Amino acid sequence: MSAASFYDRVQEVRRRYPEGSRSAVLPALRLAQEEHGWLSPDAIREVADALDLTPGYCHAVASFYDMYHLAPIGTHLVEVCTNLSCALIGAQRVVDAFEEELDIRAGETTEDGSVTFRAVECLGGCGYAPIVVVDHRYRQGVQPGDVPAIVRELGAGS
Repeated sequence: MSAASFYDRVQEVRRRYPEGSRSAVLPALRLAQEEHGWLSPDAIREVADALDLTPGYCHAVASFYDMYHLAPIGTHLVEVCTNLSCALIGAQRVVDAFEEELDIRAGETTEDGSVTFRAVECLGGCGYAPIVVVDHRYRQGVQPGDVPAIVRELGAGS
């Protein structure tokens, strides 16, 4: 997709917000991430230019939220909620199981680039803890014993 068409798409989003540029930062970052797969410095600069903001401001916004990726991610994305509700029901044991099964730590990507594994602050499923999101699909009540099958589904692991 050309830079001009990305610019036009951002302008379309921008027009939906009466407050202007700053209100459109989140959806514009999402557009850039969908287009590039992650928010590289160039992608952030592209958003900043389209919204007449500084790259520093756009980076600060992107770095605040778990949903934005400031580094390349694997083919599959696995996220485990570690907030209070999930933590009380054993989220750390689920994190440990994924780390063991994938042979990486939270925040890393497998050597073959197939899976990025993250521990995140909240996935909004407190009543169904622990929550694991695999490629944007929620799984409820995940236990450590469920992890090997999840990893096999992804075609990854040791």
